[in-house]
Amino acid sequence: MIRRLYDWTMRLASHKQAPRALFLVSFIESSFFPIPPDVMLVPMVLAQRVKAWVFASIATVGSVLGGVAGYLIGLFLFDLIGKPLLDLYGYSEQFTHFANQYNEYGALIVFFFGVTPFPYKVITIASGVTQLNFLIFILASIAARGLRFFLVSGLLYWFGEPIRDFIEQRLGLVTTLFLVLLIGGFVGLRYLV
Repeated sequence: MIRRLYDWTMRLASHKQAPRALFLVSFIESSFFPIPPDVMLVPMVLAQRVKAWVFASIATVGSVLGGVAGYLIGLFLFDLIGKPLLDLYGYSEQFTHFANQYNEYGALIVFFFGVTPFPYKVITIASGVTQLNFLIFILASIAARGLRFFLVSGLLYWFGEPIRDFIEQRLGLVTTLFLVLLIGGFVGLRYLV
């Protein structure tokens, strides 16, 4: 099934309505769809490199708006289904502790996992479930998703086809190393200054 979804997404990338499809895939990936928007973004940028920034913007806006949908799923469906189950099994107190921990580091969690290949939908729904401050959620989502899609589009814009295999095989590793260095730099500055 995943292979058929992947193939369908790749076919959409070459269609004349590809920008709309990119927006749609970016939107639904942030709340329930299993295929990341990069599958469409990469061939679209390679086909029209001068539109790289437009495509990155479309993916970012679609993903952040889809993240809002994921947040709302977590916020409203948790009250209908999750909370009664936690109460039934006596886990409400433990969940409250988890939610407080999540919210304490929420901006970093959303940013870090929003950039990495980790399924962003998990973070959007968890943010709604724990009722992470909505403004913090939005700002971290814009920063993370924007960084991810503009990084991919930028690499493709500047290096073209040769970078495609590198991105597809090692993007997770490169992004994670970049984030570790970025966060390490901020932590280092905090303690050195």
